Amino acid sequence: MPFSDAQRYMADQRIDGWLVYDFRNNNPIIARIVGKKLHLTRRVWWLLPQRGSPTILCSVIDESSFVAAGMGVSTYIGWADMQVKVSALLAGLGGRRVAMEYAPGGVLPTAGVVDAGTIEFVRSQGVEVVSSADVVQLYAAAWREKGLSGHRRASELTHGVMKDAWGFLGAELKKGPVQERAVQKFITGRFDALGLEYPDDPIVSVNANSGSPHYGPDEKHSSPIRPGDWVLIDLWARIPGDEHVYSDITWTGFCGSREKLPAEHLKVFNTVRDARSASVSEAQRAWKEGRQAEGWQLDEAARAVIIGAGYGQFIKHRTGHSLSPGALVHGIGMNLDNLETRDTRRMMPGTGFTVEPGVYTTAFGVRNEINVFVDPVSGPVVTSCVQDEPWCTG
Repeated sequence: MPFSDAQRYMADQRIDGWLVYDFRNNNPIIARIVGKKLHLTRRVWWLLPQRGSPTILCSVIDESSFVAAGMGVSTYIGWADMQVKVSALLAGLGGRRVAMEYAPGGVLPTAGVVDAGTIEFVRSQGVEVVSSADVVQLYAAAWREKGLSGHRRASELTHGVMKDAWGFLGAELKKGPVQERAVQKFITGRFDALGLEYPDDPIVSVNANSGSPHYGPDEKHSSPIRPGDWVLIDLWARIPGDEHVYSDITWTGFCGSREKLPAEHLKVFNTVRDARSASVSEAQRAWKEGRQAEGWQLDEAARAVIIGAGYGQFIKHRTGHSLSPGALVHGIGMNLDNLETRDTRRMMPGTGFTVEPGVYTTAFGVRNEINVFVDPVSGPVVTSCVQDEPWCTG
């Protein structure tokens, strides 16, 4: 991937270089830079200056791995030689401000990969270390054109599968109780038929099970779904290929007619829906006003609605997670979070995320999940289907 966006941002933020440190593949950024995961056994340093081309410094033991990947490297033998050569790399920057995978105070674990001792060593070279969190977003979390088009196609297909799953559930309920697992297997069967890629099975949860955010049935554990029940379906899939981005959506619904939908279920659904909309509105408003929205602020916008409705005690997770190219559904960029962490990463152009607030009581849960892409010209746009009313099977 090109480094130009990251370098422009570094220049704007007065960052002289981006220093990526890895030990035995503990930093996922190295695999993104190389294009694949290498067998690395010793410490690796990769430096991208604000201007110019990057440099790799690795142990002579690991040199062959980089050469096989088509990359030129500088090597060291032993820790003393390594320290001398890292010092020379930093001295050659022409500046003293370096970004690393580091989170001040440990408030953002996903951005804080480098151990404290290594940070101390770099600082001992007279270098100021700042977080690379937003540099990483622009380099590794940004969607390219192929990723965006693939995501839009995946969103169309997952929307169809979601509707088909509810249709399947409604039809089967006319015959008798339906196992959560049966609906789950119906969804994966549709994914397979469409040629979609999914790393694990979707979530199908009924009544109290839906009050547990990550509950999911399997071959040994599955509950029956009956008329009058409440169901949550969370599914995710993508067009195959690590350049593509997942579509990740959640709907909830009632096994019965709209007239019989319990008032409390409808109230909670509407609260969660409004929380979702509040977060999206804050993102779009910040873009229009030229403000730098941060992940924690978009989380706060959603949670304020839920807390204001009296359901604050039933919030169990952040409002959303990053969507980015790569093998993971939960991407490497900004999360919508001021609950589990205080995510101060900025909403960067070209990146994406989910918005999925939830309320989870002991009797049932509601999550409403959509996907958003930050268009570099027009700002945050919803790229997935949107559920504004509970699904009712009739």
